This record gives sequence, C-alpha cells and structure tokens, in this order.
Amino acid sequence: MPPPAGSTPEPQCELCERLVGQVSRHHLVPREEGGRHGPTVALCQPCHSTVHLLLTNRELARRYPTLPALQQAEDLQKYLHWVRRSRVERISNRRKKP
Repeated sequence: MPPPAGSTPEPQCELCERLVGQVSRHHLVPREEGGRHGPTVALCQPCHSTVHLLLTNRELARRYPTLPALQQAEDLQKYLHWVRRSRVERISNRRKKP
C-alpha cells in the first residue's frame, strides 16, 4: 500500500533492505583509506554499527568497496539473516579493540 499523500516514505537500508526510521551515510571505502569523496550508501544504525564491528577499515577498502561485495561479505551473513527478520531500530555494540 502506498504511503498517504504528503507523507515522507520511510528510508530503506541498502544493506539489509529493511524500511527503517532513519539511515546514515556509509563510505564504501572508509575516509581513512582514501574514500572521503567516494561513493556512499544509506545504512540503518544496526547495519552501520555491525559493519564497523565485524570488518576493519582496511578490509572494507580492499575487499568490500561496492554494495554488492559488502552484501556478500561472509562475516555479515549470519547478522543479515537475523536482522532481515527483526524489527530492531538500534543496536548497541562496541568496536573491537585494535
């Protein structure tokens, strides 16, 4: 069913493909790895946090510089299977210690 006239449709996370309350921009190649002016994708907060929890900036830049590559990342498959069935809007996790 289409949204009512005059309403703003919910944004969609480009990684998990869920409709969510809000998204943030994720640099496919992290800024620290030279991606400051490169392509970005819209990710929900749980996906954005989990990407940075499970993958290093170097891995993101070298192995997952495109959305299709990121969607196929082996380290994210279990998470994506879970989140696609979930209604979670926020997740609290911490980055790994270097």
